[in-house]
Amino acid sequence: MVIKRFVALLYGWITIFLLMLVSSFILALIIRFTDMGETILHWATFGLGIAYVFAGGTFAGIKGKEQGWMLGALTGLGYSLFIFLYQFLAYNQLFNSEQWLYHGLFLAAAVLGGITGVNFQANQE
Repeated sequence: MVIKRFVALLYGWITIFLLMLVSSFILALIIRFTDMGETILHWATFGLGIAYVFAGGTFAGIKGKEQGWMLGALTGLGYSLFIFLYQFLAYNQLFNSEQWLYHGLFLAAAVLGGITGVNFQANQE
């Protein structure tokens, strides 16, 4: 049971990071070949982040098949922990209040994604 949940979490985390990798490449091309402003880029990356964390929670819920809220929460917390560790170790900075708000929204999106994934799986059977 624990291994099944961990595999579901891995699916969620891998989904998030693959989507982030692809979108980073696409956004880099857009920035290179257009005159996209910094404000638009900020909100575009935030919106994509919410969507990708929701997708990661959904895939974790589909793979886990039960307790989607918990799988989504652990997916969101794992994502936020990774970002926190990267920011702290690479830049020696903690989260500021704005980032705490963003990661709270990421957590909520992942929880909703996990719940959606479990229910999506239940509707398919």
